Amino acid sequence: MEAVIKFFVFLFGGIFGSFLNVCIFRMPQDGYSLVSPSSHCPLCKKPILWFDNIPLLSFLFLKGRCRFCRERISFQYPLVELLTAVTFLAIYNRYGLSFDLFMYAVFACGLIIATFIDIRWRIIPDEISLGGTAAGLILMLVKSIPQFKPLSRAPFIDSFIGAIVGGALIYGSGLLGNLIIFKLMKKGPIEGETESMGGGDVKLMMMIGAFLGWKSAILTFFIAPFMGAAVGLYVLAFKKSHLIPYGPFLSLAAIISLFFSNEIIRFLLWR
Repeated sequence: MEAVIKFFVFLFGGIFGSFLNVCIFRMPQDGYSLVSPSSHCPLCKKPILWFDNIPLLSFLFLKGRCRFCRERISFQYPLVELLTAVTFLAIYNRYGLSFDLFMYAVFACGLIIATFIDIRWRIIPDEISLGGTAAGLILMLVKSIPQFKPLSRAPFIDSFIGAIVGGALIYGSGLLGNLIIFKLMKKGPIEGETESMGGGDVKLMMMIGAFLGWKSAILTFFIAPFMGAAVGLYVLAFKKSHLIPYGPFLSLAAIISLFFSNEIIRFLLWR
C-alpha cells in the first residue's frame, strides 16, 4: 500500500510539474493566460495532442522533438516535471499524508516557478512571491486553528514573524550591498545593475518566511550565499558583472531548510 501511495504522489507531482511549465513559460509574457490558448508548440504553434502531453513519458516517446515540426523540445519541460515529482515524493516521505504535505507541496511549486522564471527572465512575478506569502499565512492560520495552542506558540504567529524577518533580512542586505559597492568602493552603478539585491528577492524571502517561520527564514538567508558563491565568482571573473539571479539560490536554501532546519540548528547549537 505504501508503494502505491508513493507512486500516486510521484504521478501527481509530474502532472503538477506539467502545469508549472505552463506558468514558467506564460507568466512573464504579456498576452498569455494560464488557460488560453491551449498547449502548443512554441515554434510551429501546432496544438499539442493529449497523448503528447503526458509528463516525462511523452518527451521520451517523441525523442525530445515536436511531432509536427521536429524541432527540439526544451529539456526544461521534463526537468521541471521530474523535479516536481521528486520533490512531492520527498515531502511525502518527510510528512506523510497530512496537511503539511499539501502546504509544503504548494510552497515547493512556488519555489520551482520562481527559480526557472528568475533564471531566464531575471524577475520573480508578484503573483508567486506576494501571492505565495498570502498563501503561506492563510495555510499557517488554518494549521493553527485545530491545535488550540497559546497565541504565542501558534504556527501562524511564527509564519507572520517569518515573513517580516525574511523580507527585512534581504532588504537590509541589499541596502548594505549598495553602500559597499557604490559608496565605499566609489564605484557608480553599472548600466542595468543598479541594485545589489532585487525587490523580487525581498518578496520571495517574505514567502519563504511565511511558510517556514522566522528561524528557518534566518537559516535560509545564511545558507543561500554558499549556494550562489561559485556562480557569483564565475560571473564576476569572466563576465565582469556582479548581477546573478539570486532567486534560485534562495529557493534551494529554502528546500534545505524545509527538510533539515531542525538538524542544522541543533548541530549549530551543540557546536
